[in-house]
This record gives sequence, C-alpha cells and structure tokens, in this order.
Amino acid sequence: MVDFSQGIAFALISLAMVLTPGPNMIYLISRSVSQGKSAGLISLAGVATGFVFYMLCASLGVTALLMAVPHAYDTLRIAGALYLLWLAWNALRPNARPIFSLTALHQDSALKLFTMGCVTNLLNPKIAVMYLSLLPQFIQPHHGSVLAQSLQLGLIQIFISVLINGVIVFSAGTLAHFLQQKPFWAQIQKWLMGTVLAALAIRILLESRR
Repeated sequence: MVDFSQGIAFALISLAMVLTPGPNMIYLISRSVSQGKSAGLISLAGVATGFVFYMLCASLGVTALLMAVPHAYDTLRIAGALYLLWLAWNALRPNARPIFSLTALHQDSALKLFTMGCVTNLLNPKIAVMYLSLLPQFIQPHHGSVLAQSLQLGLIQIFISVLINGVIVFSAGTLAHFLQQKPFWAQIQKWLMGTVLAALAIRILLESRR
C-alpha cells in the first residue's frame, strides 16, 4: 500500500501538473468551445484511455527498472525535478502562452474525437515524464509490492486529471471569456502554477533516496 503522506504529496503534484497548461488542456478547451461539452467529454474519454495505457506500461516498466538498476531512482528523481523546473520557467517567462489561448477546430465525429484525445495524451511529454520520472519517487519497496503501489499512484493521477479536466470541459467557454476579459487573474494563475511547480522541484531535489 502507498503511504498516506506519499499519496497526498503525489496527489498535489498531479494537481499541479494537470493545472499547468499543456497539449491536453489546450485541446480539451478548444474542442469544448468549438464543438460543445459533449465533444469535450468524448475527447476527455480518449485522454483518460491514454492515461490508463501510460499507467500500465509505466508500472510494469518502472517495477523492472527499479529492481534491476541500483541508481535508477536517483536518476529519475533528478530528471523529474529538472522537468518541473522547466515547466515552472515556461509558466513564468514573459511571453508564456496564455492558459486559454484557443485553437479553432473543425467539427469531428465521436470516433475521431476519442482518437484525437487519446493520441494527444500519448504524445504529451508532460505525461510521459509524470509516469517515468515522478511516479517512482513515491514508491517505497518496504511498504509492499512495487507494482501495486505504481498502480495505486497511477489511479490517483488519473482520478485527479479526469476530475479537473471534466470541470474544464464544462466551464471552458465561461472561463475562457472571463480570463480574456480579466488578464489580471490569468497572471495570478500563471505565477501560482509556476511557484508551485518550482517548490515541488526543490522538494524533490532535496529529498534523499528512500
């Protein structure tokens, strides 16, 4: 079983990651605004399928890697922290893309919506790093099966991501209009996310191997 404190810490990182603008968020917002909430939800189902694929592949692969390579944990820990710092910089840099910078999309079928959501997620480097670099840092072998802990953490990430993205799908139009009319709040969101990501990166870098 995953330790409660580790589960909470991983949940907070998952929350910060899903609230950081990326391909998934931009696609879901653009699709919801262009084609409606139903299209956004179908696209979200595709995104969730991509999460499950990543979770299963990463859980099996991470289990084998941590057991076989002595310094794999430290390598993944540092790589994950550096990636969080890069995300923080991209959120805080002066010419950062606004969170609700939308892209006009054509009307597509349900199958294409689902497929595009899945492909967008599978090609999202943020999700790959989330599972390959960040997730292993919260696994404690002395607490039981590494595979079971990997799956538990993956389910936490999927639940938070689907929940937040679901809220985004339903409120995309309203939030997009509000933030475009109130750039001050967009700036607050940008600085909040950048600060949280940087703090998480520093915490990971200062953490010793368990």
